Amino acid sequence: MSQTIDTQSLMMQMRALASEAASKSAQPAEQATGTKSAENFADLLSQSVNAVAEQQNKASELKDAFERGDKVDLTEVMIQAQKASLSFQAMTQVRNKLVEAYKDIKNMPI
Repeated sequence: MSQTIDTQSLMMQMRALASEAASKSAQPAEQATGTKSAENFADLLSQSVNAVAEQQNKASELKDAFERGDKVDLTEVMIQAQKASLSFQAMTQVRNKLVEAYKDIKNMPI
């Protein structure tokens, strides 16, 4: 039951992020170009990597606490481990797409 709720929560977060991204892309083109957008992209990428690292650290701390015998619920440990794993897989896919896009742009004739 908690997995269903967790999945629904994840879907709601994804929809909120998608609508936020759509509203930001609706800004005028002059605001979305130039150095500012590059900095925003770099900041966004950095924040995303930090969020994934934070999730992995939290999952690791919960796992260690459970192994020590602290009062930690096993289901919470497993859910956090799955969240960290899923976040890392998504980040890896984004990285792969960015590398692929870079290679495509690099190989374009001038």
